[in-house]
Amino acid sequence: MKALHLRVHGRVQGVGYRESLRAEAERLGVTGWVRNRADGTVEALACGPAAAVDALARWCERGPPLAQVQRVDASPAAPGPASAAPEPGAPWPPATAHGFRRLPSV
Repeated sequence: MKALHLRVHGRVQGVGYRESLRAEAERLGVTGWVRNRADGTVEALACGPAAAVDALARWCERGPPLAQVQRVDASPAAPGPASAAPEPGAPWPPATAHGFRRLPSV
């Protein structure tokens, strides 16, 4: 099991990035969440088999067709327990036990 915290920089909001990331994560069998940040980045937490999480991180480097990714910052994260919703202001909301969620922007 591997978990990564991802921060995607570039033209990644308003281009379908979150929904495309959610779909790719589910295709790969990765659980977690994705959300827009007020600074214009997209943030995600991905948990699953190492090969699948690594494949998702590589996908993040290109994103959907309309995205213009400048860089992806990736750091190890501890896989968290299932949670209905993250606490407001929490920097590391845990991944869900099933599926990959789009969270509200922060």
